[in-house]
Amino acid sequence: MRTTTLLVVFVAALLAACAGGGQTTMTDRAPARAELVLHGGRVLTMDPARPDATAIAVVAGRVAVVGSDADALAFVGPDTRVIDLAGRTVTPGLVDGHCHLFGLGREFEQLSFRGLDSAAAVAAVVARAAKTRPAGEWLLGRGWDQNLWTPAEFPTRGLLDIAAPAHPVAIRRIDGHALWVNGAALAAAAIDSRTSDPAGGRIVRDARGEPTGVLIDNAADLVFARLPPDSAEARARQILAGATRAVAAGLTGVHEMGIDDATVAVYRKLVAEGRLPLRVYAFLQGEGQLDTLAARVPDRDPDGTARFVLRAVKLYADGALGSRGAALLAPYADDPGNVGLVLATEAELAHAVDAAVASGWQLGVHAIGDRANRMVLDAFARAVGGDRRFRIEHAQVVAPEDLGRFAALGVAAAMQPTHATSDMAWADERLGPARLVGAYAWRTLLASGAHVIGGSDFPIEDVPPLLGLYAAVTRMDAKGNPPGGWLPDERLTLEQALSLYTVEPAWAAFAERQRGRIALGFVADLTVFDGPLAPDRSLLERQVDLTIVGGSVVYARAAR
Repeated sequence: MRTTTLLVVFVAALLAACAGGGQTTMTDRAPARAELVLHGGRVLTMDPARPDATAIAVVAGRVAVVGSDADALAFVGPDTRVIDLAGRTVTPGLVDGHCHLFGLGREFEQLSFRGLDSAAAVAAVVARAAKTRPAGEWLLGRGWDQNLWTPAEFPTRGLLDIAAPAHPVAIRRIDGHALWVNGAALAAAAIDSRTSDPAGGRIVRDARGEPTGVLIDNAADLVFARLPPDSAEARARQILAGATRAVAAGLTGVHEMGIDDATVAVYRKLVAEGRLPLRVYAFLQGEGQLDTLAARVPDRDPDGTARFVLRAVKLYADGALGSRGAALLAPYADDPGNVGLVLATEAELAHAVDAAVASGWQLGVHAIGDRANRMVLDAFARAVGGDRRFRIEHAQVVAPEDLGRFAALGVAAAMQPTHATSDMAWADERLGPARLVGAYAWRTLLASGAHVIGGSDFPIEDVPPLLGLYAAVTRMDAKGNPPGGWLPDERLTLEQALSLYTVEPAWAAFAERQRGRIALGFVADLTVFDGPLAPDRSLLERQVDLTIVGGSVVYARAAR
């Protein structure tokens, strides 16, 4: 065993032996000295054995005391950092259970079009950028959303051709499942009227069959293949930029979705150099990699202390609802000839499950539409038994008769509460009222006994987990609409919502005995808020004061 583990086991055993009245109290022997003590606050432990406390002491990066102020202060030594919480709230470190940390940092270096209310407004940003870049340089960005425009229709290449005639332009839709390009980008990718739609993708065309400039799902890969790859130095810079934003939002860890081997190598280097400030549980980009899994060894983290763990594989079963690429059992209510896109066939999903089971990898599959969710559940049914912890990423629209299959098959649903409040303005138009019964149904899934993992899918949504907590407990937007919440029967209690960002991500990362709760011997990953947490809009006003990873403060809010 590691020295750290031995020390923690010893301290935990000593505390248990000396505890009295349900408190961790040292009596007749000298306590170990803590490197960190927090006292005078409200500690929401997420531990059923002791749900509340006022103080924590940390020894060797783990919780050695969770109890009263007197309990924790008994561990203060000459080198202990002592923080008076002054009534502030502490939770287990919040974890985003589905996001794109590298993608977030990359987006910081690209053009942003979030919230713009017209295609013309997007083109104006592109035109300004084109004036500052040398001819021929790619202009890249993300964030356009035709659902914010009037009319709510896909754009065409014409505006971008005018805005940047000397630059290839490629702009991802907000959900990442559609790409808007200009003529120069189409030419660079050799896309014209004779180009066939790739499997799992669609080239949007006009009445004459000419590409309009919008590429759905796998069709976008025709353009991405022409982009110059990021250097290792650029990847490191972008990862660290994303990580800085994440810890400032109170995140002590993330589940990083779908990265390639070059990015994996950069993560490992950052950890070796001691530069990664949070824990990353990573999913390998699965397309084209399934047949290599047998030759790979998934990482293990028995102590729960690793900063980077590559143990899972990410695949796509369909596209997104906003771009009408989610695979549905029946046509879209607002596009009757369209049932979405299947990005992985039933045979391919079965092969993925078999490959993952044979080589010991966890598998997470993106599925948004009810058809895609059913296909993935059917594939996962091949792997009943064993501790697989397979996941469906998003599980946004599930046929009511399939909701109970998650718990029955031991499949977790990795859901993003802010997707519901972002999509609610148009989801009923896409789906019709009958299908809303199984839409964004996180409370129903929890009630069935399924594991539900909370996340944001950033940079699609904003980073702060407080936004996800608010959406989970209210199902309202930041303006309080609709009153009482959208599909309000799916609202969660505050404790349930917190579990989505603490207990559940720890379980999903095979670390439930090490992280996700504030309990004796658990890793001291903690998030400190400036005030109380309540299941109302006050969550939008809370600030993160401290983010603590392994007992070390990695973020402290500047004094105001």
